[in-house]
Amino acid sequence: MPVKIRLQRHGKKGKPFYWVVAADVRAKRDGKFLEKLGTYNPNTNPATINLDIDGSVKWLQNGAQPTDTARAILSYKGVMMKHHLAVGVRKGALTEEQAEEKFNAWLEEKEQKIQAKRDGLSKAEAEARAKALEAEKEVSAKRAAAALPEEEVAEEAAEETAEAATEETTAEAEAPAEEAPAAEEAAKEEE
Repeated sequence: MPVKIRLQRHGKKGKPFYWVVAADVRAKRDGKFLEKLGTYNPNTNPATINLDIDGSVKWLQNGAQPTDTARAILSYKGVMMKHHLAVGVRKGALTEEQAEEKFNAWLEEKEQKIQAKRDGLSKAEAEARAKALEAEKEVSAKRAAAALPEEEVAEEAAEETAEAATEETTAEAEAPAEEAPAAEEAAKEEE
């Protein structure tokens, strides 16, 4: 029975989610499988991959052939590297300790690359947020500046109205004062 390591699609339309499975070649894509080896979620950035490394290596050693996409995923997580080192141990080129040491060094290097990508993405996201905030502040300032002349015009009109009212009040207050001396002068003239 030929076995393939392949992806089995799950999730909803537009949001795929995959299981990495070992399945008989004759089985349907989303049908019967022999063993679930892990999951792959391409919706996140970077993609989330959970994989049983030892189980995948066991299937590869038993002759399972991965599909192209499954091979890329297995390679990304180090399954192909571990399988390669296991072949070296079987042939006597390496000891088990040397193979484990090389694999752990490779994993650390890979984790550093992944962490660098995450940091770069979070930094880019923070910069994008800062730019958006700056643009929003700029737009708000323009709106405030556009609204400010209207407010100034309203304030000036209010000031003019207040000044006019003050002038009228002062004019009325001055008018009786001017009439009083004129009345006194008229009274003196009559005498």
